[in-house]
Amino acid sequence: MKKKLKDMNIFEKTVVVRMDYNVPIKDGKILDDTKIRTSLDTIQFLLKQSCKIILLSHLGKVKTEEDKFIYTLEPVSKRLSELLNQEVLFIKNILDPTLPQQIEIMPPKQIVLLENTRHLDIPDRLESNNDAQIASFLASLGDLFVMDAFASCHRAHASTVGITKFLPSCIGFSVDRELTALNHFLLNPQRPFTIIMGGSKIEDKLDLIEAMIPKCDHLLLGGGLANSFLKALNFPIGASLATQDQNTIEKLKNILLENREKIMLPLDAIVGSSYDENYTKYKKINEIEINEIIYDVGVKTIQKYKTAIDESNTIFLNGTMGVYENHRYSNGTKELLQTLKESGKTVLVGGGDALSSVHYFHHEDSFTYLSCGGGATLEYLTKGHLVGIDSIMEDETVEVLDK
Repeated sequence: MKKKLKDMNIFEKTVVVRMDYNVPIKDGKILDDTKIRTSLDTIQFLLKQSCKIILLSHLGKVKTEEDKFIYTLEPVSKRLSELLNQEVLFIKNILDPTLPQQIEIMPPKQIVLLENTRHLDIPDRLESNNDAQIASFLASLGDLFVMDAFASCHRAHASTVGITKFLPSCIGFSVDRELTALNHFLLNPQRPFTIIMGGSKIEDKLDLIEAMIPKCDHLLLGGGLANSFLKALNFPIGASLATQDQNTIEKLKNILLENREKIMLPLDAIVGSSYDENYTKYKKINEIEINEIIYDVGVKTIQKYKTAIDESNTIFLNGTMGVYENHRYSNGTKELLQTLKESGKTVLVGGGDALSSVHYFHHEDSFTYLSCGGGATLEYLTKGHLVGIDSIMEDETVEVLDK
């Protein structure tokens, strides 16, 4: 059991918190502040303990100097200020040598958000390569480190893993919620247990499929994942997205052979064309022509999948049925979400695409739990542990000492 924030001696401490503020921003405006709101429990708990709070987060992938202007956390600091009804200071220069002294003289309950930690990746990938000097500097800013960015727990970065080598550490409320939900519902699900999985590249999900299929009673597939399985069965999939790797196809054949009673594949599809962007047709899955592209599942597929949903107790949704952002190919995902909502079953949603579709169709309050972990959720389910969690102090570790 990892040390939890609520069990730490933090009164009037300076606390460094790794948050997940990797939110969508366009023209300086935050399009979805869910992750920011999720972080408020930890922040408000620290405020009640009269802590000084130093917030760290990444935002996007910073590969060039120009990217620094695009991926800035300044809009997040403004939104945090609004939500907390107090000023959140934004520090542009993360490595300002005077920063430790500035923090030292700050009053209790002051909140500081440092600029995007990925800025430190230009030019030498210091953050992503877990540079010890960067980690040491970040640690010098506080008395205690709180890991509250579950979505980054699978990354061994300076601000996630490196800093724990220099400071006493614990997990925050967001990470605790994620671990509790995943352990309870998915690692030890109430059966029958159904997994619904979509996505573009089978290679990205193959490890998860192999890890989870022994634990589930049904595996329902959509998107490029379904296409690859259909290809392994020699169904015509036209110009649809699917794996080209023969070794992967052989693996899929073996998975199908060993789990034929569990796996459900689409019966029908809504297709487009590789040569006509206005072309849209309904097709049975064995009727796909050479230039047609599967973009969504059809109504018979949803009806078939509903039979598995109806007999399930726990359902894990990871991915979508098709290109739901295009209204011509949105019905499969839309109907699946509505079916899950009306099922009354325990439904957990994890992975970026699945979560995005839930927000797109306004089902935020329809399901048991929405995991914000993305790739970290999938890696935890696949491997059973995460490097960013492994580095946190165990519960028997002594509490924080004064500096």
